[in-house]
Amino acid sequence: MLNIPTSKKLPLKRSTSVLSDIWYYFIRNPEYNTLVKYKSRDDRERYSLAIIQRIGIDVHQFRLLNIHQIGIEAPGGYIFDELMRWRGDAICWPNHIARVHLGAGKENITITLFGKRIKLFSMKAIKIQSIPAVTDTDNARYFLYNCTGGYPIGIFSLYVRSSIPERGEEEMSQLFFLTSFNFYGKQFWSRIMPLRKVWEFVHNRVTSHVACRFKQLVEWRFENLKHPI
Repeated sequence: MLNIPTSKKLPLKRSTSVLSDIWYYFIRNPEYNTLVKYKSRDDRERYSLAIIQRIGIDVHQFRLLNIHQIGIEAPGGYIFDELMRWRGDAICWPNHIARVHLGAGKENITITLFGKRIKLFSMKAIKIQSIPAVTDTDNARYFLYNCTGGYPIGIFSLYVRSSIPERGEEEMSQLFFLTSFNFYGKQFWSRIMPLRKVWEFVHNRVTSHVACRFKQLVEWRFENLKHPI
């Protein structure tokens, strides 16, 4: 048997069942709390304006703008390529609870509950920016989707750019999970505080775990690429 150095071993364990999905993504505390918390209404507006300018969505038409951010020690282009290579059955995703069905080129994606035909929501690509724009100075790339279905997501984006040291970002790149929630005409649901708190907790807990596990996976692969056995 090949004796692989500790630094070369995969840092994650693959989930094997619904119960292990619950353990890895719901019960355990994530390594990093990736949710971006707004300091004020003006702070939220600055974030919204920055997103509108970059990916061209009007976040004001939705009920809530939710952003998760995590630093990754790998180039932005490498991170985006990892996202492009993803085929749905990922070690950093709760596959047994929410199954991902990918269309060609990731233009269309459907998420189903427990691998069945119970559709949580569908995602249709508005734009996939695989090469930084000529005017970009931070190597930005992103996926932008319009979402429809039962789960209240209106817009979803995965956005990666080079880190900005002036903002205290130390890793090579920053990955953002951007979600605008739309309750599909049932905005009063968001005003039912117990329901909203439980739903936000579940969403943020799972998103943080996915972000942390993706960070571990990408950094492990990039390190092995730099220092192959």
